[in-house]
Amino acid sequence: MCGIVGYIGGNQATPILLNGLEKLEYRGYDSAGVAVYHNNAVNVVKSKGRLKNLCDLLEQDQSVTGTLGIGHTRWATHGEPSDINSHPHSSEHGTFVVVHNGIIENYLYLRDYLIGEGKHFTSETDTEVIAQLLEYYYNGNILDTIIKILSKITGAYALGIICKDNPDTLYAIRKDSPLIVGLGKNENFIASDIPAIIDKTRNIYRLNDNEIALIKRDGVAVYNTAKEIITKNKVYIDWDITAAEKDGYKHFMLKEIMEQPKAVHNTISPRLINGQVVLDELKLSEQDLKKLNKIVIVACGSAYHVGVVAKYAIEKVVRIPVEIDIASEFRYRDPIIDEHVLVLVISQSGETADTLAALRESKKLGARVLSIVNVVGSSIANESDDVLYTWAGPEISVATTKAYSTQLSMVYMLVLYMADMLGTISKQEYQTYITDLEKLPVLIEKTISDTKSIQAVASKYFQYENIFFIGRNIDYALSLEGSLKLKEISYIHSEAYAAGELKHGSISLIEDGTLVVALATYEALFDKMMSNIKEVKARGATVLSLTTEDKIMIESETDEIFYIPKINSMMLPSLAVLPLQLFAYYIANHRDCDIDKPRNLAKSVTVE
Repeated sequence: MCGIVGYIGGNQATPILLNGLEKLEYRGYDSAGVAVYHNNAVNVVKSKGRLKNLCDLLEQDQSVTGTLGIGHTRWATHGEPSDINSHPHSSEHGTFVVVHNGIIENYLYLRDYLIGEGKHFTSETDTEVIAQLLEYYYNGNILDTIIKILSKITGAYALGIICKDNPDTLYAIRKDSPLIVGLGKNENFIASDIPAIIDKTRNIYRLNDNEIALIKRDGVAVYNTAKEIITKNKVYIDWDITAAEKDGYKHFMLKEIMEQPKAVHNTISPRLINGQVVLDELKLSEQDLKKLNKIVIVACGSAYHVGVVAKYAIEKVVRIPVEIDIASEFRYRDPIIDEHVLVLVISQSGETADTLAALRESKKLGARVLSIVNVVGSSIANESDDVLYTWAGPEISVATTKAYSTQLSMVYMLVLYMADMLGTISKQEYQTYITDLEKLPVLIEKTISDTKSIQAVASKYFQYENIFFIGRNIDYALSLEGSLKLKEISYIHSEAYAAGELKHGSISLIEDGTLVVALATYEALFDKMMSNIKEVKARGATVLSLTTEDKIMIESETDEIFYIPKINSMMLPSLAVLPLQLFAYYIANHRDCDIDKPRNLAKSVTVE
């Protein structure tokens, strides 16, 4: 969600801040602003709308100069998008200026208290409370004041702070919301995500919860809330910098769709050694697995859809019962969790607030936690008992594609690893799966190589306002992701249904011309899907089918067809999702939607 960038050094801060904010646009936002220290004051400029609005204001106001500054892109949670509610926020007398990601849960109580003490507020945001608290408790020692206000606020936050009384220091704090410190030569940075500063430095500190960084031009000191110095390990970011650029593609989403063969290869290849899945990262032993009564999968959004696929795969191959939970619901159903449960957490960013909260609840109840994440050193990774990293590289588009695909491939390897350890799979079956796993990147590349036919189909249906996806078993799991991709970037109303449930109510929605996307890749239920296709056709539906290349008999029952290569049933979603991603992309492109930054959405949801 919201983006933070900060700079202190010898160069003008404003261009650096704007460049960093531009790199963070993918996170989703509705306003932007900067604050720059100059001549014993902090100048704040902010604007509702796109970053270009802010750039235009700054071009008109050449007085915003200085070498210390903070910037922010806001995704509204408290107060509507407006110039006033935009960040940065200042204290009443301008002593402190703050940018903030996250939510202050007790802000209403604190706001009422400060108003009672004579403080005047200008915005509707929870963030202004932080600036006002800092000024209210300020005793001349900024570190002491920060520690004091941290004891007063509850919630999630990443904070960048400037105090006009100390123009030589930028302050940064985090709790349950990501924040990094970039280490340069006679200059340093803060950012909520790596792309904001990767063209300036590759050396970073990852701040942990309740750590306070005092950042000067020539060094960084990190303290805990007991004012003890924390020794931080420098992390080198080895991303290819072009991974955060469009590289000639119209949108990051299309670029990232096309990067999936490489991303899946990078995730699989190091873990396939001499025909075996080798997961050296795991401390999960055969004895640990035998003690399990069940596995609970917890995730949000597309990661949840990976979890639905994983449920089918684990139960079929490993034979351990699996529950799948939407992370935001998990804690509130009083889950039956103990030391005999493995909780599998899936998150692209490793910072998803609801998923992180579910992880902590699971550990509190005694469960072992294994996470699948893309970001090394993220909160979810750090707090898990075991972590399996996908190697998708940076994913900029809000609508996930390659993170979904690499999570799927990681699930397949985990399934085979557990099945081999428990003996629930024969050697012959195991080797068949391994063979298919090895060729998966090549089959992905083959599947996305012909985009023209998908573009042609999208050009026929982009004006539709209601589209339904149906499938059975893993095809139902896949239909959830296909429907989500379409609705989040094209704004078309789309729903996914288990095809066998049509007759129990949802078939009443089908009328002449309704577009139904029918997924029929799962061979064991192909005939039943054919019956479901006939059901909707009989009621006037236009049907777009997706099936394997050997099922040409489906042509007589459908209006449009996407074919994918044949592979074992467990891995079919890795191929079948690709035409659905491209279909959603080209539909949205025809509708002139802002594909990489869909309205109201954020890349990493770090608030509950």
